[in-house]
Amino acid sequence: MTVWDRPEPPSRPVPLDRERIVAAAVALADEGGLEAVSLRKVAARLNAGPMRLYGFISTKEELFDLMVDEVQAEILPEERAGDWREALRVLAHRTRLAALRHPWLADLLGNRPSLGPNGLAVTEATLAALDGHADIDTVMRAVETVSAYFTGAIRREIANLRAERATGLSKRDWQRASGPHVTKMLATGRFPALSKAVHDGTDVDAETTFATGLDWVLDAVAAKLDGPPT
Repeated sequence: MTVWDRPEPPSRPVPLDRERIVAAAVALADEGGLEAVSLRKVAARLNAGPMRLYGFISTKEELFDLMVDEVQAEILPEERAGDWREALRVLAHRTRLAALRHPWLADLLGNRPSLGPNGLAVTEATLAALDGHADIDTVMRAVETVSAYFTGAIRREIANLRAERATGLSKRDWQRASGPHVTKMLATGRFPALSKAVHDGTDVDAETTFATGLDWVLDAVAAKLDGPPT
């Protein structure tokens, strides 16, 4: 029986329900990451005894499942896009924005599929965008490919943001601090391709990088959907 199938116990003596528990857990994670979330800390935030929570949630993993499903509601578009590319693009960008609001989400993206109502709705919207464009196996591979791209891109962006907070150095500050070492290593001539990238490459922001990579992945998916069978 999943956490969504299990009935909730009475909400006495302290008014309590899964909605309040999940909201408190999300707030703790937003403030301090997943390591800041425990049933004891959630109970303290709600002024309830820790054992009370076990009537609603059996494990911390169940709590994480509920937290992810709560955030999935922010990802689900309000209306269906006009074509499959736009639908997948919107879902990817909304996932990124949700992760920027809730950085802990990046640690849970790519795990087993979310079985909560919001997670299932996001999956349905994703598959429905490609329905009728190819056989179901091709659709599944396409969805997995797009998901693998934005999951990896989001995790990398969040990792960089965490590094900035941990070190107190912005990306540009870190580049300046590392500049002398990088310059010395490039001067050896052992890294010509890297040297070209450093000296001639255009530095773009994270949103542009994400959008460009996503469009390239969607181009590849389109080639499979529209091309001849292989």
